[in-house]
Amino acid sequence: MLNAQSLDIPEVLKEDDRPKWDNKFQYILSCVGFAVGLGNVWRFPYLCQIYGGGAFLIPYVIALVFEGIPLFHLELAMGQRLRKGSIGVWNTISPYFGGVGIGSLMVSFIVSLYYNTILTWVMWYFINSFQEPLPWSACPLNGNRTGHIEECHESTAVNYFWYRRALNISSDITDSGNLQWWLVLCLAICWSIVYICTIRGIESTGKAIYVTAIFPYLVLTIFLIRGLTLPGATEGLVYLFTPNLNILKNPRVWLDAATQIFFSLSLAFGGLIAFSSYNSPKNDCEKDAVTIAIVNSMTSLYASIPIFSILGFKGTTGYWDCLDRNIISIINEFDLQDQSIMRDNYTIWFEFLNTTHPKKITSLKLRSCDLQEFLEQSASGTGLAFIVFTEAIILMPGSQGWAVLFFVMLFSLGLSSMFGNIEGILTPLLELRVVSKSVPKEVLSGAICLVSFVTALCFTLRSGSYWLEVFDSYAGSLPLLIIAFFEVTGVVYVYGIKRFSDDVKWMTGRQPNFYWQVSWRIISPLLMLTVFIAFVTLQTQKQPSYGAWNPKYKDFPMKEEKDYPAWILAICVLLVVLPCIFIPMVAFYHLIKRVLGRGKKEGT
Repeated sequence: MLNAQSLDIPEVLKEDDRPKWDNKFQYILSCVGFAVGLGNVWRFPYLCQIYGGGAFLIPYVIALVFEGIPLFHLELAMGQRLRKGSIGVWNTISPYFGGVGIGSLMVSFIVSLYYNTILTWVMWYFINSFQEPLPWSACPLNGNRTGHIEECHESTAVNYFWYRRALNISSDITDSGNLQWWLVLCLAICWSIVYICTIRGIESTGKAIYVTAIFPYLVLTIFLIRGLTLPGATEGLVYLFTPNLNILKNPRVWLDAATQIFFSLSLAFGGLIAFSSYNSPKNDCEKDAVTIAIVNSMTSLYASIPIFSILGFKGTTGYWDCLDRNIISIINEFDLQDQSIMRDNYTIWFEFLNTTHPKKITSLKLRSCDLQEFLEQSASGTGLAFIVFTEAIILMPGSQGWAVLFFVMLFSLGLSSMFGNIEGILTPLLELRVVSKSVPKEVLSGAICLVSFVTALCFTLRSGSYWLEVFDSYAGSLPLLIIAFFEVTGVVYVYGIKRFSDDVKWMTGRQPNFYWQVSWRIISPLLMLTVFIAFVTLQTQKQPSYGAWNPKYKDFPMKEEKDYPAWILAICVLLVVLPCIFIPMVAFYHLIKRVLGRGKKEGT
C-alpha cells in the first residue's frame, strides 16, 4: 500500500519554468541565513553557560553528527532530486505522506507569526536607539517630578523600558488589554519589509540575502573586537568555557543539546526542501549539508565570544560598583582618608575591621560582593537581548552606536530566517494549486504577508508577550520533532533507502557511505524518538506555568509564577496537534479513497 517503488522519476529531469538560483553562493547563503537565526545568538551561549561551559559541546557535537547533519542532508537531497516543495515531495514519495508536507507548511506559518513579532520588538528598540541618552539608561520621573516612577525604582530602568514602555505588559495572560499602537506600526513595517524581500520568492530573496546573511557576521566581528578590549572580558569567557564534566550526568543536558541542534538547523519547516528544489539536479547536496551545518554550529560558537566578553564586562562592572559602594560606606563610617581602601585591598580591610569593630560593620549592612554571582546572572531569549545585553550596552562608551549596531544585527538575523519560513509557505501553496496559475506570485506573497500581519496582531496586545511564549513553547517545538521523525522514516522505509541512496549517487556521483546509512536507518530515528519521549515526560511532570510581570506582587521585581488556565492549556494542545493532525488525516483519507475505489471496481 505504501510502496513507492512504482513511482516514475525520470533520470534526466526536463527543463521547466521553475526559478533557479543565480549561483551556488546565493543558495548556500540562503540556507545559512535560514538556519542561522536568533537562537544562535541568544540560546546557544546560555546553554553553554548553565551546562558546564565547554562540557556542553560534547553532547552538542554528538547530536550534530548523528541527528542534525543526517536530517539536513536528507531534506536537501529530497528537495533537489524531486524539485518540489514540502507538499510536492511527500505526495510524490507516497500520497499517504502528504500530511507531512501540510504539517511543515502549518508550522512555518505559525512560527513566522511570532518570529516576525520578535523582529517588531527589535525594530522598536532600534528606533529608540537613536535617542541620547538611551531611554532605558535611567528611570523616568513620576507625575509630581519628586522622584522616579515606583515600578522603575523597584526594578531597574532596563526592566521598566522593556516591560512597560515597549510591551506595556499586563499582569495576567487573561488580561489582554488594547492593541499597542507603536507595536502595531512596527509590526506593519516588519511585514512590509518581509513582503518586499519575498515578493517574487527566491528571485527577490536571493538578492536580499547577500546583505541579511553577511551583515550579522560583520557586526559580530566588530562586537568581538570591542568586547575583547573591555575590562572583565577574560573573566566572562573563562566562565563561559570552563568545562564542568560532572554536569554531563544530568540527562537534561543531553536533551537540550539534541533539541538545540534540531531547532537551530531549521529542520522540518519545509524551507530547506523548498530552497534545494531550485538547485540543479546534479548538485553535490552532501557537501552542502555538511558545510551549512558546520557553519551554523561554528556561528553559535563565534557569537558566544563577543556576547560573553561583553557580559563579562557587565558582571565585572557590577562587581566593581558593589565594592565601591561598600568602600564609601566604610570610609565614611570610620572617617578614613580617601583612597585608603581600594578594590585590591578591600578584602584585607573588611576582614580587619570586621574583627575589631564587628557591630559597626554589621550596622552598615554591606552588600556581599562576589564576582562569580555577577557572572552567573544568565538569561536567554528576549531576556538576553532586551534586558541583560541592553544593560551591558549602557555601560559601554558610545552606547548609542553599539545599540544601533546590535539591533540591526538581530533584525538581519531574524529577517534571513523569515525568508525560509515564507518560502516554506509560498512554494507548497503554489504546488497545491489552491489559487489559479494566472494569479501573480506577487499577489500570493502579499496575501500571505497580509494574513500573517492580521493574525499576529494578537501579539501586540498587552498580553502579547505571554502568548508569544505559548506559541514558541508548543507550536515551535514538538510538532517539528514529529514531522522530522515521519520525514526520515518515510524516506528510509517507504521511499526506500536503497532507492534514496541511488538518487544521492546520481546527484553527487558518490554512494552514501556507512555513516549516512546507519544514521538514516537507525540512529537518527531512535535519537528523535528518545528526545520526543524525554520531552513529553518532562512536560507532563509539571503544571505548565508562566512568569507574570506584576508590580503588585509581594516579591516584585521577581516574576509571579502563575499556572495557565484550562482554556489556555487547550490552546497549547491545539498548537501541538494542529500541524501534526494532518499526517494521520491525509493518510486516512487516501486509505478510505483506496478502499472505496477497490469496492467500486469489485462492484462492476
